[in-house]
Order: sequence, then C-alpha cells, then structure tokens
Amino acid sequence: MRDKLASAGGQSVRGASVSIVRHFISGSESAEAARTGQVFDPATGAVAREVAFASTAEAETAIAAAKAALPGWRSSSLIKRADVFFRLRQILAERTSELAAIVTSEHGKVLSDAAGEVSRGIENVEFAAGLVHLLKGERAEQVSRGVDVHSVKQPVGVVAAITPFNFPVMVPLWMVASAIACGNTVVLKPSEKDPSAAIWLAKAFQEAGLPDGVLNVVQGDKVAVDALLDSKDVAAVSFVGSTPIARSIYERASANGKRVQALGGAKNHMVVMPDADIDGAVAAAISAAYGSAGERCMAVSVLVAVGDIADDLVAGIRDRIATLQIGPGTDAASEMGPLITREHRDKVASYVSGAAAEGATVVVDGTQKTFAGDGFFIGVSLVDHVKPGMKVYEDEIFGPVLSVVRVETYAEAVELINANAFGNGTAIFTRDGGTARQFEFDIEVGMVGVNVPIPVPVGAFSFGGWKSSLFGDSHIYGPESIHFYTRSKVVTTRWPDHTPSQVDLGFPSNH
Repeated sequence: MRDKLASAGGQSVRGASVSIVRHFISGSESAEAARTGQVFDPATGAVAREVAFASTAEAETAIAAAKAALPGWRSSSLIKRADVFFRLRQILAERTSELAAIVTSEHGKVLSDAAGEVSRGIENVEFAAGLVHLLKGERAEQVSRGVDVHSVKQPVGVVAAITPFNFPVMVPLWMVASAIACGNTVVLKPSEKDPSAAIWLAKAFQEAGLPDGVLNVVQGDKVAVDALLDSKDVAAVSFVGSTPIARSIYERASANGKRVQALGGAKNHMVVMPDADIDGAVAAAISAAYGSAGERCMAVSVLVAVGDIADDLVAGIRDRIATLQIGPGTDAASEMGPLITREHRDKVASYVSGAAAEGATVVVDGTQKTFAGDGFFIGVSLVDHVKPGMKVYEDEIFGPVLSVVRVETYAEAVELINANAFGNGTAIFTRDGGTARQFEFDIEVGMVGVNVPIPVPVGAFSFGGWKSSLFGDSHIYGPESIHFYTRSKVVTTRWPDHTPSQVDLGFPSNH
C-alpha cells in the first residue's frame, strides 16, 4: 500500500506514454482523459505531468458514488469513524516528508513550508477524531408532564469540496475531515495546478479504513465545478479561492438550494504602533509578507506604520530582505520558492511596475532580480508611500509584494482597515495592552492577531473572514464546520401511561 500512496498516477493515454493525474472514484483511479491540462514544476518551468479534466458525466459518476456510499457511512458507528481519523493521523505524521515532496514538486513552496502545511492539516484530523464528543446533542426531560425533548446532529448528505492551489493538503483537510466525521460523503475537486496531493490524501484515507465512495476526487476545470454546483444530489458546497469566484459559486450553488460556505480573497493589514519592538515587527512583516511567496490568503500585504516609525520599519525590511534566499523548494538553503505559474508571476510583476506611476515609491523592485533557468521565480518587492485607490493597494496581489501605508494615528489605521472591502485577517504590533484590546474591539475583520502576524486559528477554533472575504454565514473547520456539515433534528417524546386519554382540539400546551 505504501507504493500505492506514493504514486500520483501514471498510465498510457491515447497511445502516448504520459504521466497523468487521474480521478479517484469508488476507491480506485480512473480517467477517460478526453481533455487534459498541464501540471508544471514551477522551479524549472517544465511540464511535469498532465491532469485529467473530468467531463460532466465523470463528475456525475463521482457524485453517484458518494450518494451510494452515504447510507452505509452515515449509519456507521461514531467509534468506527473516529478510528479512521486516528489511523489517518498516524499515516500523515509518518509520511509528512513524502507528502511535502509532492506539494513542493507541483506548487513550488519550500519543503519546510510544505511540511508545515501538512502539520496544520493534521490539526484538523485531530479535531475530527473527537467526533464522538462533537456530535453530541442535547436533552431536556419533563418539559411537560411525561414529555421529554432531545436533539441530534445528522449529516447533510453529499458534500462538494472545491479547493485552491496554494494549500493542496491543508485546505482539503479543513473541509474533508469535518465533513466525513459528521457522516457525510464527499466529492473533492482540487486545483488543476497541483492535483496530485488530493489523490495521495484519498489513498491515505482508504488505507486508514475509509469505505470506498465516501471520499472521491474529481480533477478538472469549470466543467467539473459546474456539475457539482448544479447537481441535485449535492447538498452542500465548501469553497476557498478568490473573491470573484467565491461570489459566483455562492450565488449559483445557493440558487440551487445548497448550503454554501465560500471563502474569498484578502488584503491583510499589519499595524505597527510607535511603541512596538522594531526588530520583532520587521521580522514578522518579512515572514508574513514573503513566506510561501505571498501565495496565501492570510499573508500580510499591507504594513500600516503609525506615527514616526515608518522610516525605521522600511529601512529594516529593506536591509533584511536583501539576504533572502530564493530558489527551488527542494534546496534546503531556499527560504522562498517560485510562484505557481508563469502567468501569475507576470501578473504580480505588473503591480510593482505600475506602482511608481501611481505615485508610490518602489524601495525594492523584485521584478528586476534575475534567475537561472525557466522557473517561475520572482524577487520580493517593497513599495512605500502607498495609498488607497492605487491598484497595488486595492487588489489582492497574491505574491511577494509588501505595501507600506503611513498614517499619523491609531484611529486612522482602524479607519483604513475597516474601509477596506476585505475582512479576512489583520494584526497589531504594540507593547500596550490597552491599545491591543481596543484594536480587537474596534476592527471589522474576522481574524485578529496581537503581535502575531498571521492569526490562523488552531484546529479547535474556526477560520474565516468578514465582508468580501466570506460568502455564507459559516466559517471553515473547527466548531463551525460541525454546524455546517450537520442538520439538527429535535425529537419530542411521550410514552403511554395509565392515565385515560382525552381529545383536545386546542393548540398543544407545555403546561
């Protein structure tokens, strides 16, 4: 089984020897491969393999498999479900390096970052393993004479999980772990840019004892997504991606009567107060802005310098990023890898080149850094004197570009952040507890860090933003995921006694 897990597929397609990432349906890999897409190694720019693009019929086959597996899985004991997650956790922990290597080969992030992603995914597996406690209902006896009431949590049915390229392990586990723990079955549609990790996860679940059909993986593009959004057999949809697509998915799926959580983009601000530790704030800003090449929705992309601290911050960041090591994710010396595609790299570069024309100061221009080979590398950029209205400020760049906005007061910083269309994450750096507490109270953002630049909650809490960073009313993973992936049922009971029954045409009373 170990060799099976390590394989991401590979078969002869249409007579040519082509490494291809396939679908995983009812416990086995399959693909007609009438349409395929290219999967690149971002460090070299070379095509590493292809990925099958599902037809509507193939997506419907996966949905049918999930539907067929639902009665058996939802009736399985909670202890049996928990056993799957305990075994899965062990598999993930023992083979982290194997899975991280797959992520790095298709995404490009450095191996340590990929291993960290697996570690954060394990947190959600550990949370799901507590399902015996998480799925407990409530009970009240004697609400009326001889009448008791109890509630239960039951699965919603077949769930679609549509995940992004930037975290091909962590985000699927955010969705899949809770959904399966609650007794649902799942069709996972990973990004076509780095699809192999999803197949690895499906096989790991299978090895852990998950019955065939409970977790299915459909590769592809909009054809597969539309089939999931329109299917009458899909009861709920979870999505993470850009805001325009999140909005579109929310509108289409909810119009089809589905429960939807669609997490969109971000423009995360990090406020640095005049009393903050400069060295600590500089180090935090560099890590949060340039880690994983800025390709994460919780990356800090705007540094808000309050008062006269800006010059020292900009100088400190400029000096320290000069030593950042950028190279292949497989190189232990690399601190940052390439971007996911050539097109995305060029788009990120356009924001830097356009910033000066809008009146900003490009302190460090990473687009001018040269690299050997054809990989999708770009240097890190630092842009000062940025203001609202500039494209470098307004858009989610999703790359290693840090903008600096200068304000005079704490109140201006809060006003700036609250006026932004996004509300995913934010942070404040200060030594003053009163200021930190006020910031937590004032700010209109879903996740807040105090001297923590990337405030991603641990698995026992839930992840999600406000405003245009979230469509739907439920955050992802943690306690809110249990609510999202279950429906509550309330049962009122009375058992016959020896009291003579009487006909009463009045409205039922609790007295």
